[in-house]
Amino acid sequence: MTDSRVLVLAGGLSPERDVSIRSGRRVAEALRDNGVEVEVRDVDDSLLASLRIDPPSCVVPLLHGAAGEDGALRDVLDALGVVYVGSSADGCRAAFDKPSSSARLRDKGITVPRSVALPHAAFRELGAAAVLEAFVGSLGLPLVVKPSKGGSALGVTVVRDASELPTAMVGAFAYGDTVMLEEYIDGTEIAVCVIDDGTEVTALPAVEICPDGPFYDYQSRYTAGSTEFFVPARLDAAVVAQAQRIAIAAHTELGLRDLSRADLIVDGHGRVVLLEMCVAPGMTETSLFPQAVVAAGRDLGEVVATLVEVARSRARS
Repeated sequence: MTDSRVLVLAGGLSPERDVSIRSGRRVAEALRDNGVEVEVRDVDDSLLASLRIDPPSCVVPLLHGAAGEDGALRDVLDALGVVYVGSSADGCRAAFDKPSSSARLRDKGITVPRSVALPHAAFRELGAAAVLEAFVGSLGLPLVVKPSKGGSALGVTVVRDASELPTAMVGAFAYGDTVMLEEYIDGTEIAVCVIDDGTEVTALPAVEICPDGPFYDYQSRYTAGSTEFFVPARLDAAVVAQAQRIAIAAHTELGLRDLSRADLIVDGHGRVVLLEMCVAPGMTETSLFPQAVVAAGRDLGEVVATLVEVARSRARS
């Protein structure tokens, strides 16, 4: 019988496993502080049997990377009739494939970087040198090389000289069969997190990101002290408002649900450019979503508990 217990799923086998475990631990503690009964478990071959025999009242998926963000897990939960917080399988797929989501949002008038998607087969069959020369000519330097799927900046390189491209491509292909080459935009990186309670979609205060290194890479994201954050961002109020409108518009256009995070760049002219959307924001001690929640004067456990109730109500209706 379904009880009031909330199940937090964390871990998995993606390269972002450690981040997921840390996110799960923090959310579980925050929920318990709000009086919620919580169980935390990893994903393994016993999970589905457990969900059938002893289903929780709601699942909070905090799996990062393909395992938690490509829609497959949500499809399985839907098939089992299990209630969960977060975007549907279709919403996850819409956001997880970066070339597709970028094209879709561009068509809706949202500014995104110019980019191309390059499958490994094309890279090999057309000749690496010729392909890279063509794209450097069209996108210019510097440019960003990154996997077409995944998060936490894994496999991402900022290439400032053409000689660095082959190594950057190899690094990105280590995380998937398709790589994006994207124009590099110099500016202030910010994140705008969105909370959707079913009646209103709200953008939280923008978080300004100032990494010690050349860009906001994996180490900068999850090593305490490697990045300085300013919440709210030290930007003109009109620019922040524009970024918040873009985050909400992208959340809505991609069919996302409950919560999301927009990663954006504000260039030197005040132009706001959307880099990508995340359906499973990190919840670690250095993650952006919890910082934005605090800046909004709210409690992380209260926010997640509210989203759990939203998910339960959605299932009942």
